[in-house]
Amino acid sequence: MELSNRLLEIVNFVPKGSSVADIGTDHGYIPVYLIQNNISKKVIASDISAGSLDKTIEYVNDLELNDKKYPKLGDGLDVLKPNEVDTVIIAGMGGILISKILENNKEISNTIENFIFQPMVASKELRQYLTNNGYIIVDESLAKEGRKFYEIIYAKRGKSNIQRDIYYEIGLKLIENNHPLLKKFLEHKKNEIKEIISKLGNNDSNNTKSRYEELNRILEEYKEVEKEIDSK
Repeated sequence: MELSNRLLEIVNFVPKGSSVADIGTDHGYIPVYLIQNNISKKVIASDISAGSLDKTIEYVNDLELNDKKYPKLGDGLDVLKPNEVDTVIIAGMGGILISKILENNKEISNTIENFIFQPMVASKELRQYLTNNGYIIVDESLAKEGRKFYEIIYAKRGKSNIQRDIYYEIGLKLIENNHPLLKKFLEHKKNEIKEIISKLGNNDSNNTKSRYEELNRILEEYKEVEKEIDSK
């Protein structure tokens, strides 16, 4: 089977021979790909929605992969036992929700070695949570589908030190690796901020002025990151 750019970038971070839990699996495309391509020896496909999990079960049955792929209905990491898997994928959710999933079941998250996240929004808040709660971001990637960009974060347990706030907005690993999509991603982020600034208009309220100053500060930091990339 072929995966979308977003899903392919996610599975590229899965270690060979790992045991994986795909939390919020939806149709189960990632678990099936991991098994069919001999990347993972066992995959748990979990979803809080019974309807979504039924689609996964039907898909797995059609492909006769029942012996290596296990569906579980439940919320977040609650479906797992300690040390049941070494790798967890949480994709297609907001960064704040992903943080809550990790926070709500530390008994399980503390036994997992590899974490692969793909936040749909609030990637900044997710990076902040990881940095402040004993995780280190090992690598990052980007995927683009149509006009939309997706950020993929690969983390492990460990200590990290983020020296500049802009690295919560734009992952440091993306900059260090000079990711091929990074310049386009930065341009996209700058255009988003410029659009918000234009919508603020000439409103003279204190809240608007404060927001305007914050957005302009971020915009300047994006420009600094561009200079950093160009100097490589």
